Amino acid sequence: MITAVLLALAGVLPLASGHASIWHPSLFGFNVTDKTFPYDNRPVSPLMDMTFEQWWFHGHLDYPPNPGDIFELPVGKPATTEIACNKGATTWFNSSEGGDIRQGDSPCPNSPPAAYHTTGIDDVKGCALAIAYKSDAKQVQPEDFTVFSVNHTCVWTRFTDFQVPARMPPCPEGGCICGWFWIHSADSGGEQNYMNGFKCNITGSTSDVPLAKSQVARRCGADPDNGKPDAAPGNCTYGAKQPFYWFQKERNNMFEGTYAPPFYLDLYNFKDGAQDDIFVDSYPDGLPPPSPNSTFVPTPNLGGSPSQTQASASATQPSSNETAPNSASTPTASSSVSLSTLSQTSTFLLSSSFSPELPIATSSLTIPTATTSDTASDFAPSATTISDSQSAVVSTSTVVSTVVITVTVSTPTSPPTSAVASTSASGTPSSAVSHSSAAPSTIILNRPSSTSLGGTVPSSGAEGVKVAALNLELSSSSQAAVRPGAVSAAATNAVW
Repeated sequence: MITAVLLALAGVLPLASGHASIWHPSLFGFNVTDKTFPYDNRPVSPLMDMTFEQWWFHGHLDYPPNPGDIFELPVGKPATTEIACNKGATTWFNSSEGGDIRQGDSPCPNSPPAAYHTTGIDDVKGCALAIAYKSDAKQVQPEDFTVFSVNHTCVWTRFTDFQVPARMPPCPEGGCICGWFWIHSADSGGEQNYMNGFKCNITGSTSDVPLAKSQVARRCGADPDNGKPDAAPGNCTYGAKQPFYWFQKERNNMFEGTYAPPFYLDLYNFKDGAQDDIFVDSYPDGLPPPSPNSTFVPTPNLGGSPSQTQASASATQPSSNETAPNSASTPTASSSVSLSTLSQTSTFLLSSSFSPELPIATSSLTIPTATTSDTASDFAPSATTISDSQSAVVSTSTVVSTVVITVTVSTPTSPPTSAVASTSASGTPSSAVSHSSAAPSTIILNRPSSTSLGGTVPSSGAEGVKVAALNLELSSSSQAAVRPGAVSAAATNAVW
């Protein structure tokens, strides 16, 4: 008897009490009501066990939006959608059959979360936006859609943001075709799919890199409800992925059982937000076939050419809490620092070898009759002009066992002037002063046996970098040129 009464009441309840859809005038079937089809085929009606013609675009391909009604997707920014159980709960309530029933940010006004198939925020399973770079919806096939944005906390609020990847290319003339996809929690309803197509257009695009061919997503995340507590990242599909087509009579790409539906979550490697690895150059070295036993986890190229990405990565300095490798065989790069003086002396150009991955601090070279000072610098220190004195600044790494410094002394061919040189990220001076230089001398500083504590100079690139004070004795000819082998060095009071 109670069941019969509940069913009778359900027949007279407002249509707002159940299911959900995205709403916008660009939607196919935007004005479809429960009377348009022989069955309730409103955009909010769930799709399950249907023929392809029935479930594809919700059967609304013959109910397109009006010309000019297009949902804009700004690159690199969020696109705010409205998701609700009824059009009357949205901005476009004036064209709904029930009038204005809005209730703030609620997707289903005056209804419990069960109306949109969840028991609470911890039970939402995410939804997705996908795009096909075709302007005619009737030419779009399931394999043409690529998921470009996911919101893990969907459906939960009426206003729901979807982050658009910054590298999305422009749509063809006439715009693109998009789709909203959702599968809810298994403990909050039946095996129901939700799909709604709409006209869309990418705005603000500055990229011409096309999307890669989308692939079927694989179940690879932690799945404790089904006896798999640990993720298997080697079994994931990386890059462009198709939406889920599940539990229909035909054209499925998902074949999970009733109580293990696919979700737009990490369970299928759908990260929250923009899907930034969906482009043809996202994995330039290709991807091996996924496997449950594979441990391969690729790193995507998220912008620019692969060579530019690698060069940028090699020039990146670590933060101060990173541990540098303690190996003298670490690949090295070269950096130059120049110094000029206003006295009638020589100008020194010093080059030091160091590892680009290591924190860098500067040390002073003490030269007879010259004044010195300890300074700290970042990757590219600049030269300083000092009146009536002579000093040089060298960048050295204090974590390797051996530091090699090449010193070249030359005599200016013109009256002494100040020379300032800066070092670019590649380690090449941007300016220099012409000299007639002699052959360089190389100084090798071996790691001292003592471990006496010296001064510690914090720098912006590495906190607590150790500084080695180096005393050099220069033996020069009457032409002020350094002869090979005529320079000796000793590390005094050095901390390693």
